[in-house]
Amino acid sequence: MSALWTSGGYVARRAAQRERVRILYRRALKDTLNWAVHRHLFYQDASELRERFEANKNVEDPDTIDRLIADGEASYNKWRHPDPYIVPWAPGGSKFTRNPTPPSGIEIVYNYGKEDND
Repeated sequence: MSALWTSGGYVARRAAQRERVRILYRRALKDTLNWAVHRHLFYQDASELRERFEANKNVEDPDTIDRLIADGEASYNKWRHPDPYIVPWAPGGSKFTRNPTPPSGIEIVYNYGKEDND
């Protein structure tokens, strides 16, 4: 084996590439849910997305892998949904912090009808 294949730099670079591909795939898959209104459409789109990733699964050249990742990220950014779905109670959702916090100095007692009769 050559020094390139056993060096720590090569291993670290490949690990970083794997992580970038994983993140790109997850983002693209989640974004597919924003474009597909019905589940049967999503499953078809998700299968096509998986095939696109699987087509380059056996590429070994680190520079080619970097180029493929950069192309994939550019394509993802170009075709990302302009108005993604956000779960209502998540940050940015329609229900997130919709009720303002009570003003300071107000005490809320939750004793559910068991008030003292003093």
